Amino acid sequence: MEEDGSRTRAESRKPSSSSSSSSLVDQVLKARAAAIEAYNRKPISHWILLLLGSAGMLVAFPASSLLSRVYFSNGGKSKWIISWVAVAGWPLTALVLIPMYFFRKTSPTPLTLKLALSYVILGFLSAADNLMYAYAYAYLPASTASLLASSSLVFSALFGYFIVKNKLNASMVNGIVIITAAMAIIALDSSSDRYGNVSSSQYIMGFMWDILGSALHGLIFALSELLFIKLLGRGSFHLVLEQQVMVSLFGFIFTTIGVTINKDFQGMVNEARSFDGSKTSYCLVLVWGAITFQLGVLGATAVLFLSSTVLAGVLNAVRVPLTSIAAVILLHDPMSGFKILSLVITVWGFGSYIHGSTAVNVSGKSSS
Repeated sequence: MEEDGSRTRAESRKPSSSSSSSSLVDQVLKARAAAIEAYNRKPISHWILLLLGSAGMLVAFPASSLLSRVYFSNGGKSKWIISWVAVAGWPLTALVLIPMYFFRKTSPTPLTLKLALSYVILGFLSAADNLMYAYAYAYLPASTASLLASSSLVFSALFGYFIVKNKLNASMVNGIVIITAAMAIIALDSSSDRYGNVSSSQYIMGFMWDILGSALHGLIFALSELLFIKLLGRGSFHLVLEQQVMVSLFGFIFTTIGVTINKDFQGMVNEARSFDGSKTSYCLVLVWGAITFQLGVLGATAVLFLSSTVLAGVLNAVRVPLTSIAAVILLHDPMSGFKILSLVITVWGFGSYIHGSTAVNVSGKSSS
């Protein structure tokens, strides 16, 4: 009797294990079928552009951050110059936009007074944002500055909620709280990664400018979304590029005025002469800084348009540890245990926010 009972129990267990494994296989097969179906719905050019856009976010943006730090660590002094570099590459986006008018047989969007004023305001805010980040990279290690800049997601979510009326759920709020906690950990461990030539007050200044720059970046993101909703619509990729070109152009104008008033263009000759390496190295850092920043912006724009904000959020979450790791390897940034903990918590916060954002998108689509 006991043997029959044990045999029965053993047999009763077998179907459950086999059914769980079969259900896992079914889920994998369903995911594979969904991926193939999604792939077949779009032309190959769509996936090539999406791949290039993703590469722009994961390669160009980190490279731009590292080059900003290289400029300051090798003898560069001007915050205005490095903020000017961030918008000096705006013609690259224009070069991508102009052919679209011919191949897609479209015409530029009429520049109304409201639209022009919106571009001017966003351009001014963008110039101010770049200057704040320049102060951050002048006094902070690139890995620390990158981690602090990830708080822009928090401000984007909050400004999006209050200005654009975007939805927030518990998972997204949880992500916001987690990322905020990660920023607090960095603040508590500020003494471990401060460079010897940076004073305590300068480090605090860099920390505060980085947070303020992230807040302003979040505001710019929300206002840009509002601009598309109210004035431009979401119909075509060329509208996104037009907005980026015009905002970068006005940002370039405002920053150029600031550099001129501060007489930093004249100081570039002395900076190049005293720059560690050579004048050629100085020019290469500035030129590649301008190119990589614009490629990163183009990549983010392409991902947002061709895919979704969720994928852009995922890539942004991956970009933070990539930048920090690259800064440790290439620039020998200090990496304490607290900073590693902050990095892990930041990625965790991104994951929670992205999960919540996905749920909001799915519920929004189902309700519509």
